[in-house]
Amino acid sequence: MALGEAVHLEIEADGPATITLDQPDRRNALSEAIGTGISEALDEIEGSDARVVRIEGSGGSFSAGGDIERMVEGIENDVPADERVRRLERSTNALIGRVVEFPIPTIALVDGPAVGAGANLAIACDVQLASENAVFGFVFRQVGLSVDAGTSYLLPRIVGENVAKELVLTGDIIDADRAEEIGLVNHVYDAEEFDERVDEFVEKVVSGPPIALRHANRLVGEGLDKSLEQALTDEATAQGIVFDTADHVEGVEAFFEDRDPEYEGR
Repeated sequence: MALGEAVHLEIEADGPATITLDQPDRRNALSEAIGTGISEALDEIEGSDARVVRIEGSGGSFSAGGDIERMVEGIENDVPADERVRRLERSTNALIGRVVEFPIPTIALVDGPAVGAGANLAIACDVQLASENAVFGFVFRQVGLSVDAGTSYLLPRIVGENVAKELVLTGDIIDADRAEEIGLVNHVYDAEEFDERVDEFVEKVVSGPPIALRHANRLVGEGLDKSLEQALTDEATAQGIVFDTADHVEGVEAFFEDRDPEYEGR
């Protein structure tokens, strides 16, 4: 399914949904067309029975980040700063927030550059899988800007405050191995094996109990912002919901029958 000319969407019943950023000539920068396309794709997915969302880029890039053409337009047309801030809040910031809070687990597949806001799109996902061709950079300083697109919230939660500060102060581009070393990505795979290893990982998630995993994913994402007491209460509430699912019954029966469970998402 094509969502405009910039984003493509494929949804497999009871399987993964794949969002592909497809403006390779612009290295999949987060243009208005790509941002709108991703948002529309998420709308489609939320109403489907997809169990996991894959986000990838075409043409050898994940995403080159902010729309430089829009920045040039703002400077040449002397667009007021407050209007540019409103544009940012309506577009990139809204998109990152939507991905972070999306109820279905999301996986970034990074096989090439992910820089600036493009790197933030990757780390806004729940899991990051990279090929050895991936590189990452929080390079806002290279265009004379501070950070945006959730950098100050997402990055220190993943790599720690001191490493996050190093990455934004230097604007260094780091390779996949360094990204894995600091915890920015979950796994790095050989380029030749990338698609196969990604499929194996995705299948592990798809084969799990969808309702339970959505609650688990949400609770872990919220955990750093809660007290222990609140976390325990929220976990118990979620278990109360999941106890009543057919998947819980199937999981228990499969355990005692020594077989793989077949979860149906109900």
